[in-house]
Amino acid sequence: MLIESRPALDPELAALVTAQQRELAEAGAGTGKVFEPHDDVAYLIGVVNGRAVACTAWQALEPGVAEVLRMYVRPAHRGHGLARQLIVAVEEEALAAGRPVIRLETGVYLPAAIALYQSSGYRQIPAFGIYAGNPGSVCFEKRLPALVQ
Repeated sequence: MLIESRPALDPELAALVTAQQRELAEAGAGTGKVFEPHDDVAYLIGVVNGRAVACTAWQALEPGVAEVLRMYVRPAHRGHGLARQLIVAVEEEALAAGRPVIRLETGVYLPAAIALYQSSGYRQIPAFGIYAGNPGSVCFEKRLPALVQ
């Protein structure tokens, strides 16, 4: 899989996010919100055979901390390690940006996502920020080792 940075208004990114939101809504977990791209978010796309099939994004929080905002792989491409490759890409970018702590939120109704994050070294933490008090949220954190110069 080729991983590419994309701008917030990229049409392939928008198609992936729309598919993700549709899938969440069908599972009864959608927020009903329309995707609002932000300039302060780094968006990554996973491309297989010339087709955008996966996406993720991350954003700087407080100093030293980044948050993974979304992770999506089209159903036909799941089970091939693409999400794990995107996690590594986010971790590398965040670490290079001086953010060795990565946090994320996912839904309690997404056991595959929870298993992915746990198997990638993330540990569960109390809900943070806008997720605090939301019984449907589960939050994770990973502290990355420092870059070797």
